[in-house]
Amino acid sequence: METKVNSGRGPAVDPGLADLRGDCARMAPHWVVPEKTAPSPVPPSRIHGVTIPQSSVRLIADMSEYGD
Repeated sequence: METKVNSGRGPAVDPGLADLRGDCARMAPHWVVPEKTAPSPVPPSRIHGVTIPQSSVRLIADMSEYGD
């Protein structure tokens, strides 16, 4: 799908990479960067085992190794 931009002064044209970079540069001052915070560790009591349905186990077992 092509995107055409019409400035009202001439025929519609495809925006180029330079146009996109210019748009991003103009928007950068408006972006708010949240302060980074380290996630708190999860206590082991909240970690539960993983249960895999038998049908999924058979599906994976029948697949070849990656790259074969």
